[in-house]
Amino acid sequence: MSGYKGVLVSDQWLHSQFTQVELRSLKSKFGSIKNQNGEVTFGDLPPLMVKLKAFCTTFTEEEIRSVLGESYGDMSNEIDFETFLRAYLNLQSHVTARSDGPKDSSFLKAATTTLLHTISESEKASYVRHINIYLGDDPFLKQFLPLDPATNDLFDLAKDGVLLCKLINVAVPGTIDERAINTKRVLNPWERNENHTLCLNSATAIGCTVVNIGCQDLVEGRPHLVLGLISQIIKIQLLADLNLKKTPQLVELVEDNNDVEDLMGLAPEKVLLKWMNFHLKKGGYDKTVTNFSSDLKDAKAFAFLLNVLAPEHCNPSTLDTKDPTEKANMVLDHAEKMGCKRYLSPKDIVEGSSNLNLAFVAQIFHQRSGLSTDSRKISFAERMTDDAQTCRDERCFRLWINSLGISSYVNNVFEDVRNGWILLEVLDKVSPGLVNWKQASKPPIKMPFRKVENCNQVIRIGKQLKFSLVNVCGNDIVQGNKKLIVAFLGQLMRYHMLQLLKSLRSHSRNQGRDVTDAHILNWANMKVKCSGRTSQMESFKDKSLSNGLFFLALLSAVEPRVVNWNLVTKGESDDEKRLNATYIISVARKLGCSIFLLPEDIMEVNPKMILSLTASIMYWSIQQAIEDGESSPFPLNTPDASPAPSISGEDDTSSLGGEISHLTIDDAASDTTVSSQFED
Repeated sequence: MSGYKGVLVSDQWLHSQFTQVELRSLKSKFGSIKNQNGEVTFGDLPPLMVKLKAFCTTFTEEEIRSVLGESYGDMSNEIDFETFLRAYLNLQSHVTARSDGPKDSSFLKAATTTLLHTISESEKASYVRHINIYLGDDPFLKQFLPLDPATNDLFDLAKDGVLLCKLINVAVPGTIDERAINTKRVLNPWERNENHTLCLNSATAIGCTVVNIGCQDLVEGRPHLVLGLISQIIKIQLLADLNLKKTPQLVELVEDNNDVEDLMGLAPEKVLLKWMNFHLKKGGYDKTVTNFSSDLKDAKAFAFLLNVLAPEHCNPSTLDTKDPTEKANMVLDHAEKMGCKRYLSPKDIVEGSSNLNLAFVAQIFHQRSGLSTDSRKISFAERMTDDAQTCRDERCFRLWINSLGISSYVNNVFEDVRNGWILLEVLDKVSPGLVNWKQASKPPIKMPFRKVENCNQVIRIGKQLKFSLVNVCGNDIVQGNKKLIVAFLGQLMRYHMLQLLKSLRSHSRNQGRDVTDAHILNWANMKVKCSGRTSQMESFKDKSLSNGLFFLALLSAVEPRVVNWNLVTKGESDDEKRLNATYIISVARKLGCSIFLLPEDIMEVNPKMILSLTASIMYWSIQQAIEDGESSPFPLNTPDASPAPSISGEDDTSSLGGEISHLTIDDAASDTTVSSQFED
């Protein structure tokens, strides 16, 4: 199985300074500069180092040469990989010195992870209490719970991957089919790796930003990475209802119906702040809370909020208390009386712990939102939400874009892409060099014509990439035309997949051949047939695919031991089809495929998602063949293959009114994700 091939460094301290993703990337780059004798010297490093994003904006090649010369003397000395890593850290310390010290950054989103890692004991204790409460009755985990927050039991238990997979299902129920989790008491390395691969791909699929972390990091139980991942999972759970679809009562937060679209485009954290300020204003609080840290340190805002939401538990002396710690303690007592479990301490509030304060406010929201039940407003909010298919498309595009590792984060595709900036970032990621950043305007953009300029460049690049964009202009995106946005992103995802498959052609005898839908269809049928099974797929619209048996056969064909056929149903009823569909998705992610479809997409035979699933399995399989050293793993041996049946029944070059073929492949999956810091 892929992903378990960790890079080992003999010096344990040095090993701890890098994640496995970083080590794999750096080792690859180190190997690329070896001479014919397989040697690397200090003198070979400056041209490589200056291309890394960690240094390209800070040093010139000559400055790097000077720093290395001062530190190591003779530049002609031969070096090994560990010396290369030390030289990297040495340069990084100079970057830190130039920038007056390290900047604070969110878990797993830092540009670098090689500085000294520290963890918050308060946050660890809070997350342990959360896990003890929500997973305490789990049939498998209850033998290990409750965990002691004062020990490192959390990190030890996380090493097998079961805990993290179960926690993901608490955050977003049904994400992982628990039949796919390896839950033996003692797991071998492959089974442990499968659990972590399933965890990381599923975390990406629910919206976590999993950058610079690989399976081996979780196997080693690295505290800052484990806590960072747990933090994101719990945050997604706590903020899950902060949208109009789940809580239409949120429409009360806006005064004008025209502002509802703005509310829909806000990140859940921003919605939570808006909700908090809405009640604080009603309670007579004279400030606006803009963050979950410094603005809440005196606990005064909490006191006002709870007095508005639960006046029956109000302690009159809370607002008059001068000492912040004492006031924070009274606030927590008030919250406990209204049913909120105590996850944080008065000290955490006074110190401005952003993550814990956010969790506390979210808990108050869930316990008592205090929002109106006006049926007219709720009805309006429900009309503003999209139909099921549009919601599925939005989810798929949002998760795909967020998995690419661009600097912006998408909360709502249809709202966030309207200024064009995110689409330009995606285009630059998928096909570097095409975007003219000098002609692009970065948000916040106040002038409407600047948004149109950005979107016009998006359309111009799309035409350059041969996308079907008949009678489409940038203003269509600015106006939020969902049909056109879906069509454009569909073509962009397909182009991305083709670029990834193109990158594998150098290992094939068919280097000059393009990959078509026909090749993907024929490859899948060939794989299943060669495995001895009789299932075949007529097209990506084949209704027989709804029972899931073909894809289970395909997954078994590319990795025989990954499917437990004792868990597979006949797929005759809707319930049996759903069981098979959820199992397919989890098994594919467990294998290493990064996919964003839902069980309904398989059950309803959604052609574009069926195509994406098949292509993702194909991409993984070819990668494995390349890693195993096969000479011609790219199966383009169908020169006379007729075109694959169109998933829409129309030509792909038709206008945007027609259906667009979708091929969704993501290269940011688990252990193959490389931080932008290491990209040339």
